[in-house]
Amino acid sequence: MKKRLLILGGTTEATQLAAKASELPNLDVISSLAGRTQQPHYPLGDLRIGGFGGAVGLFHYLQDQQIDLLIDATHPFAAQISWNAATAADRASIPRLAIVRPVWETEPHWIEVESNEAAAGLLPEIAKRIFLTIGRQELATFAHLTQLWFLMRMIDPPVAGTPIPPGEVLLARPPFSVAQERSWMQSYNIQAIVSKNSGGVATVAKLVAARELELPVVMVQRPTMPEGASVSDVDAAWLWINQQL
Repeated sequence: MKKRLLILGGTTEATQLAAKASELPNLDVISSLAGRTQQPHYPLGDLRIGGFGGAVGLFHYLQDQQIDLLIDATHPFAAQISWNAATAADRASIPRLAIVRPVWETEPHWIEVESNEAAAGLLPEIAKRIFLTIGRQELATFAHLTQLWFLMRMIDPPVAGTPIPPGEVLLARPPFSVAQERSWMQSYNIQAIVSKNSGGVATVAKLVAARELELPVVMVQRPTMPEGASVSDVDAAWLWINQQL
């Protein structure tokens, strides 16, 4: 009898896992995307797009779709959906696994902060020209810093009406090379970088370039996530799936 797997996705790991899991004859795979990215990479298998309506809505979805296994492969900063997944899976009494990307290791030129708000509070003391590499969701947090200039890199443009700080929006999709990152930093006369500690290889080149150019990096630390079974890569998640079948 086939089992049904729900992958909460939106990351490279989620797409890779969906492709591997879809090869299993005794497993139906459903991937869920939040729908915030305009041109996402669609995974193999069945797909749903949009929110669930909180933990209660996700619980009802798990029941209605007769989901047997849940894998949370969302972004390390997507804390709300991860907490909702933990609550819903526990209530539905189904196994849940999280794929948690290893964090980037601290470097001497980093300034570690707990939130984007804390990063914004520090910036006027650090630099005048900032490379903001946090995506488009938190731009409003920096909008009041009108005395600074920002290069704001993201995949999709900001939502219309979103307050953003002074500067230039750079639309680009990772991965990026060290040479490309260095070129942007030099051509825009960047003096500091703001980044989330997302981990992974797709955007790590900016940290290498910043190190080479001796630029400070304001690094926003990850939010607290729910406890539970977790792995650090797709191969380990694949083994977990097979153990559940």
